[in-house]
Amino acid sequence: MKYMGSKARFAKALLPIILKDRKENQTYLEPFAGGMNMIDKVDGIRIANDQHQELMAMWQALIYDNWDPPQSVSEEDYRHIKYNQDEYPKHMVAYVGFNSFGGKWFAGYRRDKEGKRDYWGEHYRNITKQVPNLEGVILSCKSYLELIIPDDSIIYCDPPYASTTKYRDSFNHEKFWEWCRQQSRAGHQVFVSEYNAPEDFKCVWEKPAKTTFSWHAENLAPKVALERLFVFEG
Repeated sequence: MKYMGSKARFAKALLPIILKDRKENQTYLEPFAGGMNMIDKVDGIRIANDQHQELMAMWQALIYDNWDPPQSVSEEDYRHIKYNQDEYPKHMVAYVGFNSFGGKWFAGYRRDKEGKRDYWGEHYRNITKQVPNLEGVILSCKSYLELIIPDDSIIYCDPPYASTTKYRDSFNHEKFWEWCRQQSRAGHQVFVSEYNAPEDFKCVWEKPAKTTFSWHAENLAPKVALERLFVFEG
């Protein structure tokens, strides 16, 4: 699924590091599962959490309720859903809302100048292709701060990045990093994707990557930035 900040293009590099020491029946958990572009490539016990209610309602409908989403949505319908969300099921709102520019929530109807690219067909095919790989995943919809985490879990965090395009909800980065420290001290293996981290976190992987952030971001991100993976050093 196309999703703002997705790590799909880095999954082949990140997952061998994250899962290197995984034990049998050890839980893999994502507090910010988003477009499921990492967890759909992991097997075993998996927990996918995200506090976005519409998003998780969509995954519930797709994975467990056998919902077959529409293969096309007109611009008129897109606008009506955007401005009248209470009139539609949450899973439909999410399906439409995230098929927007940059995979960002209702950021505008996607089209190309020549009108030849079928964005809705791509959206449909990408999502329905993921569904079989997500069967059995445990879905959760709450703040990462409210999660009850099984003992000795592997936790992969892909939170909203600091100083980039803002997501729908505000995010306290200092509180997040402190939570990561607490989970590491509790015996979990915690990995965090970000550009930068506090000094007590160690970078274990990095790669230059082009960014697609809005020019309206609070602080303009560079066109090329270093994607990094961090762990707590203690």
